[in-house]
Amino acid sequence: MKPISTEKRKVINIDIGKFDPLLDDDGRVDGEVLQINPNYQLGCGFHIYRMPPGHTTTRHVHEGDEDFLILQGEIVDHDGFRYKQGDLVWLEAGTEHHSYTEHGALIAVFFRC
Repeated sequence: MKPISTEKRKVINIDIGKFDPLLDDDGRVDGEVLQINPNYQLGCGFHIYRMPPGHTTTRHVHEGDEDFLILQGEIVDHDGFRYKQGDLVWLEAGTEHHSYTEHGALIAVFFRC
């Protein structure tokens, strides 16, 4: 078996990788994303989403299913449901929500756009 070429492998450490601002439909920053797969637009596919302390996401509807894992911190959905570190979550397509974090959160996300 041949070694994997550098064109076919990309590695970024989440502690030192460059996060890019994620913009909502109105052009406002809605958290930050670390994403390495060039085949998805920013915020789609698999990525790491970072919410700064005190941030509330923009209200949105999921057109596709969303799966996420809380790596650090906590977030609270608009209905009061609290997701804690280590929680693996699935939200069905068509789900409408927004989330808040008091102290910040780091989330591994898979979202099909």
